[in-house]
Amino acid sequence: MSLDKCVPDIIWMSSAATNDKVFLGQLPPTKGLVYVFDKGYVNYEIYNNWTGLGAFYATRLNDNATCEVEKAIPGDIEDINSGGVIKDEIILLPLKGKEPMRARLITYRDPVKKELLHFVSNMFEFQAMTIVKLYKNRWSIEILFKQIKQNFELNYFYCDGEEGIKTQVWIALIANLIFTVIHKQLKECEQFATIVAMVAVNQGSYICFMTLMKTKHFIGKQRNVGNIQIPLFENQIGGSF
Repeated sequence: MSLDKCVPDIIWMSSAATNDKVFLGQLPPTKGLVYVFDKGYVNYEIYNNWTGLGAFYATRLNDNATCEVEKAIPGDIEDINSGGVIKDEIILLPLKGKEPMRARLITYRDPVKKELLHFVSNMFEFQAMTIVKLYKNRWSIEILFKQIKQNFELNYFYCDGEEGIKTQVWIALIANLIFTVIHKQLKECEQFATIVAMVAVNQGSYICFMTLMKTKHFIGKQRNVGNIQIPLFENQIGGSF
């Protein structure tokens, strides 16, 4: 998902037992782009290949990872004392049957929670805090997941088969994309969840939803139910004889 779009660019479905790191092999990297992902997708071979292709990455380093510090990058003493970035180092990560790969390790202390976080990246020319802020924006995809699950009933599946589950997920993703476009186009709009709820309870109304949201006061003709609601038993109007 791109940070400037807030909608998925690529969707890959797999079984729950599939390791997350397998996904990186399915992602075609683009030169010059920065990929930010969770530490569950750790794969040094893929990191090394991306570096050779000119693509950048920023992720967390696993707590049990082994690495060798090649050199330390000097930092500002005031920043170190006040929290934030406390270490900036060039490290070597092991590769099977190959020379170790170079990477950048940034140790960050949360000024509020005092928690230590370790970020690894191949962006050697960027400021350390830029990489930290890039990773912080990764949480926008968690907001997307929450938005889909709360508004499109993906906590229950109507079919146990693989194709049935995929179909329901795709329907939810398409609906989320449509409502995201509507939400962006409406300048004076309700919350995202409110828009979805309004459509859900008015599915029998024959009226443009965008017009409905933009119209503050309806005139008499617009309030005519026959103009906005589809008749269910039109053929039986007037009786059977």
